[in-house]
Amino acid sequence: MRDKFIIGRYLPLDTIIHRRDPRAKLIFVFLFIILIFFAHSFATYLWLFLIIFIIMKASRIKSWFLIKGLTPIWIFLIFTFLMHLFLTKGGVRIFELGFLSIDTNGILEGIYIVLRLMFIIMISTIMTLTTSPLDLTDAFERLLSPLKIIKIPVHQLSMMMSIALRFIPTLMNELDKIILAQKSRGSEISSGGLINRVKAFIPLLVPLFISAFQRAEDLAIAMEVRGYETHKKRTSYRKLYWRWADSLLLMLIVPIAIILFILKHIGV
Repeated sequence: MRDKFIIGRYLPLDTIIHRRDPRAKLIFVFLFIILIFFAHSFATYLWLFLIIFIIMKASRIKSWFLIKGLTPIWIFLIFTFLMHLFLTKGGVRIFELGFLSIDTNGILEGIYIVLRLMFIIMISTIMTLTTSPLDLTDAFERLLSPLKIIKIPVHQLSMMMSIALRFIPTLMNELDKIILAQKSRGSEISSGGLINRVKAFIPLLVPLFISAFQRAEDLAIAMEVRGYETHKKRTSYRKLYWRWADSLLLMLIVPIAIILFILKHIGV
């Protein structure tokens, strides 16, 4: 389970993507996700996939590793596709049986929505794989620091995000232990049909939640013992340095957007 769930994990490599300022990566990913919502043709999605592929190669992340990260949400993606397949009407009627019907618009819309979700997850996963949780938290806090003027607890939000990112692989590791313990007792978790697997997975939720609360309590006690207080002004041990390459990374979003809108305008 932990090997399939890669969101929140970090690969400590030395690549041009890893060396970029986390603030630049956050802004780039945010703008790229906005561009994803403007794509609405196979040519535009192919162009965005090409950009993701180039970033993936530049960060030396294996394609199979990134695709493996989509494994836990395949059921959700299939469900999303089927919803649009049967509920979106328009175009040429391909199939009809009672109240169920499939139109060409439903097929295209289902494919586009699934691609959109996949691209969002892929670019976000690349960011987490190439940025340490600590750097990501610092970048998030620095970017939102102007909101402190209107009394928004930016530091607390950043701390919550950092803890959440750190807890994801921890909980996946804990889930692996619980699954192995259940299998040793003769429980059939990974066999049978989908419904049987869901039924077998439900008893795992109680010990998983108990473990999560225990770890959260231990973390709260450890932070309190070390004198952590949310209302006090804090300094940062780690410094973030913005370089010309970080500005270049953000400038790349301009030609990406221009080509995207050209492809969309000519209707390719």
